[in-house]
Amino acid sequence: MMLSDVDILARIDDGSLVIDPMPSDSCIGSYSVDVHLSNHFRVFRGTMRPFVDIGDGKGANAMSGDLMEDVVIKHGESFHLHPGQLALGLISERLEVPDDLACSIDGRSSLGRLGLAVHVTAHAVDAGWRGQLTLEMINMGPLPLAVKPGIRIAQVSFQRLMTPTSRPYYAKEKAKYRNQTAPIQSRIDQDAA
Repeated sequence: MMLSDVDILARIDDGSLVIDPMPSDSCIGSYSVDVHLSNHFRVFRGTMRPFVDIGDGKGANAMSGDLMEDVVIKHGESFHLHPGQLALGLISERLEVPDDLACSIDGRSSLGRLGLAVHVTAHAVDAGWRGQLTLEMINMGPLPLAVKPGIRIAQVSFQRLMTPTSRPYYAKEKAKYRNQTAPIQSRIDQDAA
C-alpha cells in the first residue's frame, strides 16, 4: 500500500522515516516527496577500452580507474549533461527507510519533458536503506541540459510492506552501496554467484 502525504509526515514525525534535511511543505506531494540534486557527479571519461565485460565477474570495477571520474560543481555553477550522456548524480537528502517500507525514486514530469531521466533501471530502494541515493541521469533529449545543484531533481514515494523485512539493507553483510554519501559506480563485480 502506497503512503499518502499524511502517512509520510506521520512517519517522519514519529522518527521511523528519516529524510534529512526535513522536506519543506512545497516538496511534499499527495504521495511523494521531491528531493534535490547535490553537487557531486561521476562521469565516464574517454577510454581506449572497446567494451566493459559485465559477465566476467570483474566487470566495471576492474576498470574503474579509467572508466569514471568525480566531478564536483561549485555553488552557483551548472553541470552540463549532453544528449545521450549518462552521468551518476546524487540526491542531497539522506534517507533512512524503515524495515516495513520500500521506497521508489522517479523523475519529475517537468524535467522528463526536457529529456532528463534520473534512473536507467534502478528506481527501487530496499527496506532498511540508509544513505543518499545515486541517480543514473541520462539526457534523452536533443539539446544539452544545464542542471544546477539544489534543483528538485526527483521524487521518492513509499510503499508499506505487509510485514517488516527480515533482511533490511543496512544489515546485509555484503551490501554494496550501504551508507553511501557520494555517487558510486557499478559494483557488479561484487555480485554473489
